Amino acid sequence: MKNSFGEIEKRVIEFRDARDWKQFHNPKDLALSVTLEASELMEHFQWKSPEEVKAYAETHKEDLSEEMADVAIYLITMAHDLNINLLDAIDEKLNKNNAKYEANKSKGNHKKYTEL
Repeated sequence: MKNSFGEIEKRVIEFRDARDWKQFHNPKDLALSVTLEASELMEHFQWKSPEEVKAYAETHKEDLSEEMADVAIYLITMAHDLNINLLDAIDEKLNKNNAKYEANKSKGNHKKYTEL
């Protein structure tokens, strides 16, 4: 990996601040932007069979990575502005999920934890 998460976060915020866009970045609009960018990512797979998705993903990595980066950039910005350590939040959520979805109960099973 070229950059640490801290370096990426710094670059994201510097990019935003150099353009004076913070004035537009309230939590509601950042959350909307995450959803809009995630929808753009989903468009790449719409109406494709599993086989078509696999082939498409192999030949469109750059397009997909750009859409994924857009989602991540908005999440990083939102976490920064709300003073949430995103890596800690992910770690804590993984710990909670590990407790909810015990491997011996959920392995190979798509049911929600309340149904296990």
